[in-house]
Amino acid sequence: MDKLDTQQPAVFFFDEFPWVHSPRSNFLRAFDHWWNSSGTKRPNLKVVVCGSAASWMIDKIINDRGGLHNRVTQKIRLLPFTVAETEAFLKSKNILIDQYQTLQVYMAMGGVPYYLQPINKGESSAQAIDRLCFTTNGVLRTEFNNLYQSLFKNAGQHEIVVRILAKKSKGLTREELLKAGKFTSGGTTTKMLKELEESGFIDQYVPFGKTLKESIYKLADEYSLFYLKFIENSKSTGKGTWLRQFNAPSYKSWSGFSFESVCHKHIAQIKKALGIKGVLTDESAWRHQSTKEEKQQGVQIDLLIDRQDRCINICEMKFASEEFTIDKKYAAELDKILSIFQQTTGTKKTLFLTMITTYGINQNLYYTGRVVSEIKMEDLFSE
Repeated sequence: MDKLDTQQPAVFFFDEFPWVHSPRSNFLRAFDHWWNSSGTKRPNLKVVVCGSAASWMIDKIINDRGGLHNRVTQKIRLLPFTVAETEAFLKSKNILIDQYQTLQVYMAMGGVPYYLQPINKGESSAQAIDRLCFTTNGVLRTEFNNLYQSLFKNAGQHEIVVRILAKKSKGLTREELLKAGKFTSGGTTTKMLKELEESGFIDQYVPFGKTLKESIYKLADEYSLFYLKFIENSKSTGKGTWLRQFNAPSYKSWSGFSFESVCHKHIAQIKKALGIKGVLTDESAWRHQSTKEEKQQGVQIDLLIDRQDRCINICEMKFASEEFTIDKKYAAELDKILSIFQQTTGTKKTLFLTMITTYGINQNLYYTGRVVSEIKMEDLFSE
């Protein structure tokens, strides 16, 4: 260190910093001492630390109350690719699949470069998923078993949360989650949920018209959902497993949930397509559970965009391999959703029914007069 030229820029890069600091290494204290006694005195020196254990980095580095307090000059939260970035990444590897197939890959693997890297040129999305997730040597066939163990100290509890939320596509309140997982209400559970949220595995949102205490937790990690739905308990394995089942009813159920998750991660692109990019908005969901006195059934809105200009986009998301058709039954359901939402919330804002689909809506009798705005798959791929 003393031999470094003090006039030339120097960069120290620590990869996977949490794992350098093993329990008995005392590395963090030594790093703290070195930085404050020596590193800060070298204006030509920059130190970069990174780690995949996001919660550890936040607790021990960013929010440290000891010697590293207020020492961080720049933070970069490295998020997974968007669908547009995923498309660009695949094209850089000369993998030329269309947006529908890129979306299918994203729904199964998310935007994690490590998961996308092994996809081969000339494979369809179904072939890539089949090889990576179901064959003996597929890198994603056993990834789930290592994923949480590598990120969290007490990973068993984190996995329980993920498994519970994987079965509840509409999400759970904190109290519902605590009851389902038999967790105690306290700091340990709060820390665990925060770790999962900071690491991108779950999302927390406040439903429309509710308070923070009534927040809903939903599973946000595409790969975890896909693994628990199709890989873990698959009765068959080997080449062709996914090719034989990706059009089954279970695929339709999963694809709908996963597509909703993708849409939630692309709010900026949705707002741009709606022409409200510069409008201040709050994005949330809403659900109404009917009481014994009510004759009507409960309803759920998975995404609504509450706008400062006194409008609310009520978003319905549908994943389909062709134009989506609104039939008489679904039209009645849409009418009921808007009616119950307006009556229950008492909102005076204008409601715009917005359909988010892959290939658009068939403009039939039930489309006219109901659908105000359309968002297509191609809009999610915009920058």
